[in-house]
Amino acid sequence: MRTTPSAATRRGLLLGAAGALAAPHIARAQTGYRAEYKLSVVGNRPIPLSEGAFQWAELVTQRSGGRINVKVYPGSQLVGGDQTRELVAMRQGVIDMAVFSTINISPQVREMNLFSLPWLLQDHRGFDAIINGEVGQELFRVLERREVVPLAWGENGFRELSNSRREVRRPEDLRGMKIRFAAGTIFAEIFTALGANPVQMTFADLQPALSTGAVDGQENPINLFLAFRMDTLAQKYLTIWNYVADAGIFLVAKSVWESFAPADRDLIRDCAREAARKQIEASRKGLGEGGDRSSLEELARRGVTVTALSDAEKQAFARATRPVYDKWAQTVGTDLVRRAEAAIRAARG
Repeated sequence: MRTTPSAATRRGLLLGAAGALAAPHIARAQTGYRAEYKLSVVGNRPIPLSEGAFQWAELVTQRSGGRINVKVYPGSQLVGGDQTRELVAMRQGVIDMAVFSTINISPQVREMNLFSLPWLLQDHRGFDAIINGEVGQELFRVLERREVVPLAWGENGFRELSNSRREVRRPEDLRGMKIRFAAGTIFAEIFTALGANPVQMTFADLQPALSTGAVDGQENPINLFLAFRMDTLAQKYLTIWNYVADAGIFLVAKSVWESFAPADRDLIRDCAREAARKQIEASRKGLGEGGDRSSLEELARRGVTVTALSDAEKQAFARATRPVYDKWAQTVGTDLVRRAEAAIRAARG
């Protein structure tokens, strides 16, 4: 026999359901947490740097039961698309959390130009030696003095060169080419030393510039080249030269960090490290490590001429840009660079 709940029982069920729905909001009120925390990142899915930001936000929101609600604002939209202003915006309270490329903050934090010293890192062994060692820890301490709290190192990949005009195998092949770079005077000096004409512009402006021929080429990780179909923007030649690395950093504004309870800080840090590990794996996918060449094979399917430079060929570019390296080593800090060089030599055997 079916029974009908009493009016009192129905009221109790409704109140219980309402209480369950309101629980995250009540918890936030009790802890003083905000209804939303803004996380900024340049670009958007599916590139690994942006994917890592979304994964971090999702992990924090889920594992906190909604008490810490993180929303991603891709394309650096909180700073009008200018990714070089994100660090300043964090210190001003406009951005709560972020996943940065070191390239975009290097104009404000000179030590971050370490990753942009031409042909310092050379490969992932060199990169890993920096982010997982004493030098990486020192760089985090530098950032902590800028009112932000770095939690994890990520990666967007080594930056390779593409162009619409010809294969680039020697420094002289770049002569006269207009090459876009994102930020940092060091990049202008590198390409000037190679005989190219460097042009600075935001990522938002890059695609139309390539399609109209305003620039001949650009430098970005292969994963980004594929995701944004740069082969359809007349970029038919790609040189794998590993000249600089695009490191990623997961950060929280210091004032925001200090507002969280200790247990929630641990949760946010653990989520950042997990997202960073996945980001690094994604950035290296298909480039030959472990036998996976899917990204390289996709480039071939799209008709892109891929030129992978030998160590000897890379050295020709390194020699041409050595004055830039030496100059910027002074800016980064000679002791920091010396320690980085030693760590890389040890890692590469």
